[in-house]
Amino acid sequence: MSDYGGDDDREPLNDEPAFDEDPDEYYEPEPEPAADDEAGQLGDQDGLGANGGGNGAAGETDHVIASGDPNAAANHGKGNEKSHKDKKIPSDQRTTTPFMTKYEKARILGTRALQISMNAPVLVDLEGETDPLQIAIKELREKKIPLIVRRYLPDGYYEDWTCEELLQ
Repeated sequence: MSDYGGDDDREPLNDEPAFDEDPDEYYEPEPEPAADDEAGQLGDQDGLGANGGGNGAAGETDHVIASGDPNAAANHGKGNEKSHKDKKIPSDQRTTTPFMTKYEKARILGTRALQISMNAPVLVDLEGETDPLQIAIKELREKKIPLIVRRYLPDGYYEDWTCEELLQ
């Protein structure tokens, strides 16, 4: 018995297509509305007028995505008009735990090892060590890594922690 249908006790395979439709008929999509009609429809759906809110030039729409922090882009239209620097939480009011997560540790070690491999100054005694990752691990153990961990919170605010402050 063959997987390819060459048995004598079976009927020969059909060469007809497996679908009933005529292959010459193709899908024709509906024509899209003009750009000015689409902008007017979107603005009217929001109840903001024809120019999508009126916060810019007459031809500007709200289809612009802010670059940078995705949380800031998500909270953009909610009336929270603070600048990025105003969203920093002071050190005495931080709410997250002072423990370094395994993801933060991996990123810090990788970043510092890359810096060391690019001839950045080493902040610990080498003692014959040449591997950049092992040097970065030694710097982290001695809390000498000059990097800051920025933790973004769901409301768009953020906390800065130095590697010296975080326990691993």
